Amino acid sequence: MTNCTQNHYFKVLGLVFLFCILNLQNSFTQETPEWITQSNQYTARLLDVIAKHSPESAARLGIDGLDDQISDLSEGFNERALNDLNTVNEYLKAELPQVKEELVKQDLLILIESTENEIAEINLEDTYLLPYYNTASIVYRGIRGLLEDRIPEERRQAALARLKKYVGSEKGYEPLTTLAREEMEREWKENKDRIAPFREEVERDLKTSNEYIEEIEELFIKYGIKGFQKDYKKLVAQLQSYHAYIREKVLPNTRTDFKLPLDIYSFNLKEYGVDMPIGELQQRAMVAFKELQTQLQVLGKIIADKNKYPSNDYRDVLRSLKKDQLDSANILTVYRQQIKEIEDIIKDRQILTLPDREMVIRLASPAESAAAPAPFMSPPRLIGNTGEYGEFVLPLKATGGSDGTSLQIDDFTHLAASWPLTAHEGRPGHELQFTAMVERGVSQARVIFAANSVNIEGWALYAEEIIQPYLPLEGQFMTLWSRLVRSGRAFLDPGLNLGTITTGEARFILSHEIGLSEALVRSELERYRFRAPGQATSYFNGYLRLMELRAETELVLGEKFNQLAFHDFVLGQGLLPPRLIKKAVLEKFIPAYK
Repeated sequence: MTNCTQNHYFKVLGLVFLFCILNLQNSFTQETPEWITQSNQYTARLLDVIAKHSPESAARLGIDGLDDQISDLSEGFNERALNDLNTVNEYLKAELPQVKEELVKQDLLILIESTENEIAEINLEDTYLLPYYNTASIVYRGIRGLLEDRIPEERRQAALARLKKYVGSEKGYEPLTTLAREEMEREWKENKDRIAPFREEVERDLKTSNEYIEEIEELFIKYGIKGFQKDYKKLVAQLQSYHAYIREKVLPNTRTDFKLPLDIYSFNLKEYGVDMPIGELQQRAMVAFKELQTQLQVLGKIIADKNKYPSNDYRDVLRSLKKDQLDSANILTVYRQQIKEIEDIIKDRQILTLPDREMVIRLASPAESAAAPAPFMSPPRLIGNTGEYGEFVLPLKATGGSDGTSLQIDDFTHLAASWPLTAHEGRPGHELQFTAMVERGVSQARVIFAANSVNIEGWALYAEEIIQPYLPLEGQFMTLWSRLVRSGRAFLDPGLNLGTITTGEARFILSHEIGLSEALVRSELERYRFRAPGQATSYFNGYLRLMELRAETELVLGEKFNQLAFHDFVLGQGLLPPRLIKKAVLEKFIPAYK
């Protein structure tokens, strides 16, 4: 648990992640439509609350003037946030009856729902959970948000101001570690009925803290920020003292059962955008899992015969494909080649509209691997964007589990896996989805506050599906395998959190039936149990909704169906939940073509 306002928007915008922008209408777009201007004026009221209580997140979104600011963890910060959220919620509700434009009214409802979700999350955590802060991660995110290539040089200088405030060198500021410790001691003493953090999470944070600490220094050096050494030494000493406190006072009192109270897990599912009963989702995922195993077996036999593999069992075929590993010296070259080949497929098959620029891909740093031990897309600013683009980030190691080990990942560092992963994280998946929003212009409400993992991850998994028929056999096989992983997630995550599946049973499915490396087995179990309980269900949920919507649209339009127009239209809706995407397709796209 961190500052709740900050934590909420990190979760909404997806694991890894966080981004975005304030004025989505930039140099790439045409003149801003009047309804977007009006909608953004309402959104500004909620953005003001984020700027006040989580300036690091707001600056990352693209709000100007906050680069040197940090979150306030002094006593009563949750109460202050609740007061401001309730005030803006009352304002938005009062404005709703006066709005005539349908799209603006829809955006207002999105803002109201997002505000009420944030209020609900703070109240739920205050009811059930004792606070716990990974201060090394908080500082790293705050510094990393300013020290990267996409940030203009003049803005990077503010990283030193943030560092000084984090360590209490600036007048009027207490060290972050002091405030976090005081808050924990106060709440743990007064609320003994709440549950403590999960032990493995705390152990993992302690083991990975050095990755954050070391990279903070490397970032200051890399970007030539002068005069940071004195405050950096303070930070190291403060974090060492804080971690000693966590080991001595917190770790012995942590819980060994990872399961969250049902109210919180159910809320997580809702916030990630899961829009079907969890029992139904599990059942559909289990059926899909068995069907995919059958399809993998059929295709695996063909590949085994072609390559003269000793076994045609799909699990053994997967192991054989993994032997064709790419080393760190050539892996980016291979992935860039796959990007070009997939782009050619998209153009030849008229699948959707591509941006007129190259996609960016890079390897993850050790600290990024610790924060997100799986491939991810680092989105651009969505407010005030002046030419920044998303980055496809590829980690090669799963850094620092709760046992302190770093394991090599071999699941997407082989040639066959590069096909679906490029489609998922790059084009036509995440990278293209965010590029479309930046270049075409979408209201801030639809990008920032409507954002949900079901939309984001559902589109990326659907992107793999629409590319799969045109890939070589090995790429098709790995695309089916990728969907096997996501369907497995959709019943393993809730199974573990509802107590119908044991950790041992989940581990067997992940390692034996799916064939993940030990590094990704560990990463998956961490994801379900404490890094993001509920989020893993969103891939399969979103994929199902998009496939259902496409099937319905094709049946209604018949020969008039145009996949390029359909995909461009869906991307043009921003990050709306499935029900609103469907509403737009049924009420606007289909009538226009009929």
